[in-house]
Amino acid sequence: MRFRYDLARASAIIGRMLLAASTLWILLATLDLVRAEPIDPAALRVVDGDTVAIGKVHYRLVGFDTPEMRGHASRCDPDRALARAARDRLRGLIAAGGVDLTEVACSCRPSAEGTRDCNHGRRCGTLTAGGRDVGDILITEGLAHPYPYDWRHPPKPANWCGVRR
Repeated sequence: MRFRYDLARASAIIGRMLLAASTLWILLATLDLVRAEPIDPAALRVVDGDTVAIGKVHYRLVGFDTPEMRGHASRCDPDRALARAARDRLRGLIAAGGVDLTEVACSCRPSAEGTRDCNHGRRCGTLTAGGRDVGDILITEGLAHPYPYDWRHPPKPANWCGVRR
């Protein structure tokens, strides 16, 4: 009887150890996937002040918002000038090198991620230049507003020109 008890106990301990090891392996693999990767500045194209692209993949940079450069969201000349300034500043930050892009989950409805209903089909990411978040830099310089997006409580659009949207 004693032998069966010890064997069952040992099997349970080994099972728990295997479960813990596989959980740790999955966690480490996941962390490796979300780690920022150094980017060659020449591979990164600035679309506007809060959107970049690598090849055909577009990333909406999260945590901040810049004015739109064109279309219905661009309402006045100062708005468009600020949009160009944000775009140009982002280009300058990237050109200086030391750029890391980390893809993050978008804050859209879970079923919408990866579709046009979530950030117009763009992926989401954070971008650092020289170890600093580019959103923080643009906000500090008055070229962007904080934009803590959450689909359950979307913020009101920024009022860049004093025009109600």
